[in-house]
Amino acid sequence: MEDNYTIEMLNITKRFPGIIANDNISIQLKKGEILALLGENGAGKSTLMSVLFGLYQPEEGVIKKDGREVKINDPNDANALGIGMVHQHFKLVQCFSVLDNIILGVETTKNGILQKSEARKKVMALSEKFGLKVNPDALVEDITVGMQQRTEILKMLYRENDILIFDEPTAVLTPAEIDDLMKIMKSLAKEGKSILFISHKLNEIMEVADRCSVLRRGKYVGTVNISDTTPAELSRMMVGHDVQLVVDKKEATPGEVVLKLDNITVPSRMHKNNAVKNVSFEVRKGEIVCIAGIDGNGQTELAEAISGLEKVSKGSISLCGKDITHSSIRERTLTGMSHIPGDRHKHGLILDYPLDYNIVLQRYFEDEFSNKAGFLKKDEIRKYSDRLIDEYDIRSGQGSVTPARSMSGGNQQKAIIAREMDRKHEFLLAVQPTRGVDVGAIESIHKQLVAERDAGKAILLISFELEEVLSVSDRILVIYEGEIVGEFNPKETNREELGLYMAGAKRKERS
Repeated sequence: MEDNYTIEMLNITKRFPGIIANDNISIQLKKGEILALLGENGAGKSTLMSVLFGLYQPEEGVIKKDGREVKINDPNDANALGIGMVHQHFKLVQCFSVLDNIILGVETTKNGILQKSEARKKVMALSEKFGLKVNPDALVEDITVGMQQRTEILKMLYRENDILIFDEPTAVLTPAEIDDLMKIMKSLAKEGKSILFISHKLNEIMEVADRCSVLRRGKYVGTVNISDTTPAELSRMMVGHDVQLVVDKKEATPGEVVLKLDNITVPSRMHKNNAVKNVSFEVRKGEIVCIAGIDGNGQTELAEAISGLEKVSKGSISLCGKDITHSSIRERTLTGMSHIPGDRHKHGLILDYPLDYNIVLQRYFEDEFSNKAGFLKKDEIRKYSDRLIDEYDIRSGQGSVTPARSMSGGNQQKAIIAREMDRKHEFLLAVQPTRGVDVGAIESIHKQLVAERDAGKAILLISFELEEVLSVSDRILVIYEGEIVGEFNPKETNREELGLYMAGAKRKERS
């Protein structure tokens, strides 16, 4: 009996300037299965799914739906065929409400007037059914990254699509939310939905997928049954060599205090309550302190207060012995702060600038890159950018002149990490530094963080990944509803204990 393929992408080739993103790739999705798509950053996974969703047109190859060749010119064609997509980089209108974003393009009208009451009921029913809690009236620009992700998922479910593409859907979800999403995906598959699931997280693929297709540098490597493989084998297929999945580091030897927070309070943009409440802690030279917590408990506001993106209403922040509570972002940078932001598009890059200009965003005014008249030394900028591209393995079709917008999410992240780690600093604020990057890049980033620590830098890591929290940090602070509710030695705690504090079920006084 022949396999019942609902989607076949056969011999797909997609080219961009300087790069073949998809090189003669064929994948087949069975009805009612979850097919994982695995590959390094820039391997062509999102491009391939964008071809299926009609965002790109392939130069070669055909797409079949239920055995019949189809032409998908745009996302409207994809939706008409029952294909929906949750994008890695959200396709949301910032100034619209959550509800308006969900129904955008499929609005119900009566006599030319938008009818929202039935749409609201349907959205709230889906939200309740799948545990995707959202505030339908909140503006997208005011909600957390995790809430934006939930909005994207609800947008697809609202359209009742049969073929569901999830592009890195768990990148910003908490462990509990990830568990819920895994259950949702399994239940959708049982209902006959067919799911294409892009993920860098091998444990998620092992848990939820039926099969896994692997891409490497734009080429198809192979497809395996999950029941017949291991995480080590998948990572080897993906990067072409064995990957060390455990962080290897020696004992930390903390030195003098570099960052000190003294009873800081940060207002919330979402409600009248404060997002951060009387938080105090220190980060010393030669240690990695991690803030662990469920998204939406004040981590974003805490990071923005430290970096200068948000003002504090009470308390003080000092860096390298200098009070920076009211300092500008540049003053903080020059005092010795580097910052890997949680939202690379909003705060990390100017997407329409080329890669080399993004690499020197924090340094363009220095003598090395500008002359006394204020004109940029473009040759020096290009030379510096070329070096970082090589050292940090940033893959871009046109090298230093590649527009940042055209790069894969993982390579955009690598560019930010290269920029922030390479310049002179004493303190590194790293917010979700491994978000959306492949297992090989995660290994490299973790090694770089440990090397920074061993070189005497002070590092504050904010992460929603409990495995990362436990393996990389030297000290863990758990935040819940804007307060530090516990301090832990990673060697003396575990996921379960941290989970209780993250959920607010337990609290302990810090010494």
